Amino acid sequence: MGKNIAVVIPSRYASTRLPGKPLIKLAGKPMIQHVYERASQADVTQVVVATDDKRIFTAVKSFGGEVLMTSLDHVSGTDRVAEAARQLNADIIINVQGDEPLLNPDSINQAVKPLLLDDTIVMGTLAHSLTEIDDVKNSNIVKVVADKQGFALYFSRLPIPFSRNNNENNTTGKDPQKAPLGMLRHIGLYVYKADFLQKFAKLAPTQLEQLENLEQLRALEHGYKIRVVEISQAVIGVDTPEDVAKVQKILERDKQ
Repeated sequence: MGKNIAVVIPSRYASTRLPGKPLIKLAGKPMIQHVYERASQADVTQVVVATDDKRIFTAVKSFGGEVLMTSLDHVSGTDRVAEAARQLNADIIINVQGDEPLLNPDSINQAVKPLLLDDTIVMGTLAHSLTEIDDVKNSNIVKVVADKQGFALYFSRLPIPFSRNNNENNTTGKDPQKAPLGMLRHIGLYVYKADFLQKFAKLAPTQLEQLENLEQLRALEHGYKIRVVEISQAVIGVDTPEDVAKVQKILERDKQ
């Protein structure tokens, strides 16, 4: 019997850099609609937006999407996803960020695959190769290193791994503008076994998590493994007005 797989898109109106980000119009549609429609093209049973804002709730309803109102008190997107998941009949929950309107549906399928093939895996995520040294140095871009079996060893805002034998910029030494081979950029999409998600949401925050401000480190510090699937296609998220312009241009081009 197949497993029920639900995508939950946590979405809040407040954003430090881009207030009202989910409702920003891109190619004639609010951003949350682009994310919803792309997630719906993946091999999943259900797609739901989880929000605490009536404006987002109304917008999702207006394009025919499924949406749940959740608590105003959640401190993280994971907590919001966990609340929504308790109202769903799903075996696997996928947390898709609401600010990635260019996410490839097949990337969602790739992230889920290890959990379908191996019942001992409780959590997974995505990454792709870093190419530019500016991205390596950017603390807003999270890096990840994995072991030979594809499980995360660590996530950090700093360049990891650090290349001691190359120059001070941690480059290949051949081209100072290029990142070292094998450096991975973490993509903030998470896949959970439904029961583990509830357990994870109840775990106490940990020291490394708080130092790096990276919630996924909580799982590693508590001894749980995270399967990292490397994909070839970069994912462009929307965090700044410059990102809005960039994504708008891509979407308009794709419509032609």
